Amino acid sequence: MYADALQSISLAMAQVRSVDLLLARIAQGLAAQPDVALARIWLIAPGDICGTCPLRTECPDTSRCLHLAASAGSSRKSEEVWTGLGGAFRRFPLGIRKVGHVGATGEPVLLQWTGKDEDWLVRRDWAVREGILSFAAQPLIFRGEVLGVLAVFSRRKLGRTEFSWLRTFADHAAVALTNARAFEEVARLRAQLELERDYLREEVKDALSFGEIVGRSESLRRVLQQLQPVAETSASVLVLGESGVGKELIARALHDQSPRRDRPLIRVNCASIPRELFESEFFGHVRGAFTGALKDRAGRFQAADGGTLFLDEVGEIPLELQGKLLRVLQEGAFERVGEDVTRRVDVRIVAATNRDLKTEVAEGRFREDLFYRLSVFPIEVPPLRDRLEDVPLLAQHLLGRVCAKLNLSPPRMTQAQVQALQRYDWPGNVRELENVLERAVILSRGGRLRLELALPDARGPAGRDARPRESGASSTFITEKEWRRREKENLKAALAAAGGKVYGPGGAAELLGLAPTTLASRLKALGIKVR
Repeated sequence: MYADALQSISLAMAQVRSVDLLLARIAQGLAAQPDVALARIWLIAPGDICGTCPLRTECPDTSRCLHLAASAGSSRKSEEVWTGLGGAFRRFPLGIRKVGHVGATGEPVLLQWTGKDEDWLVRRDWAVREGILSFAAQPLIFRGEVLGVLAVFSRRKLGRTEFSWLRTFADHAAVALTNARAFEEVARLRAQLELERDYLREEVKDALSFGEIVGRSESLRRVLQQLQPVAETSASVLVLGESGVGKELIARALHDQSPRRDRPLIRVNCASIPRELFESEFFGHVRGAFTGALKDRAGRFQAADGGTLFLDEVGEIPLELQGKLLRVLQEGAFERVGEDVTRRVDVRIVAATNRDLKTEVAEGRFREDLFYRLSVFPIEVPPLRDRLEDVPLLAQHLLGRVCAKLNLSPPRMTQAQVQALQRYDWPGNVRELENVLERAVILSRGGRLRLELALPDARGPAGRDARPRESGASSTFITEKEWRRREKENLKAALAAAGGKVYGPGGAAELLGLAPTTLASRLKALGIKVR
């Protein structure tokens, strides 16, 4: 081993910014020198395989140990190569045996074999077969901290001069290792920021469709009273409610009031993810993992690390994929598609659904263990028809938002129009209310809100007419249950007449005189599936 060879390796490793690549090049460069049989590098890291480690009985402290991070060398007697990172010496307890001693004390070791039974030769048969005469180990030290151990087994006796050069080389290697770690951390933080930026851009495009939580009804107050105590914890929350009630607003409120408010809130619409891309979307993938994987991609769990992951429409996840989600919720660990590196995340889960998950569990469409993992703290958001006293406040708030988006002056809303809004059943809830107001604003002229052209139906669930009753008019009415039954039959009949077509000319929406979005909301609320 010569000084010029070590200098050449030092120059080569100075350009490397990947820790794994750097360590591999160091080991390979040393193993390529004359008479070096094996070169290895161990780095200090937290204990991880204590239950199966061969040296567990000798380990005084399982919190940290030396992990084999690079290995290079080959046999002169066979075609065997020693590049693997497994085996009996993949871990060394600090302070135990010669490598552990160097790692614990920061003191180098140079040992020579005299041909006798030396204590430092654990595998004497291997040393005899390969002609090993020296062992040299140098600590990797940067600013007084021991990072790991660099060791070589040589087929000739190493002198003090070569041992001194190896010390200098180890110092260069420690600096290069620190720099590579810093570059990787910068790259990780940059990737994390870019990931958060990309997801935040998605959030802006798909941002709150109905602004902040607005209302003063008793049912809404009960929901808000539940938010603060659970927001301060990391407990999983399951937000229940019909489509359009504002489940995402509840998730955002939970995040904003939590200790994680400075970290991202990442939203996943589970219903929109194709099953073949489920793992990639949630956990990420590496380049070449599958057709179309042109570059490494981080998943939603990694993007939400330290923050909150909002699983919208969680009931839509296919049964066969629910186990993959359950594992990361239980262990906080996952692997990217095409990669065997286990990554760990700290993520708070808020899930939402308009399905009855207990029924889904009973009928075998949703895993019971996943249901209990998600529903540590359930919150049910009431539908708009159960808090009609909030409609005036909501309508005024949404009208301002709509006009700001359309860059129009807000038209006047009369008291009669507010009452008409309160008489409507709102099967699409707050989302439908915003859509109606947006249509009304678009149709408005001369500062007058044309609500009558935008409101699909002025009748409520009990057949209430928007016009005042005349004196002596019949007071015949039907129950809510009967109204729902008739409405469901009517919608089914319209679908049958339209041949199952919902939108477009001749569709059920046109036959019923409803807006397509309103019909879609009613179909979903009543559980009518369109084939």
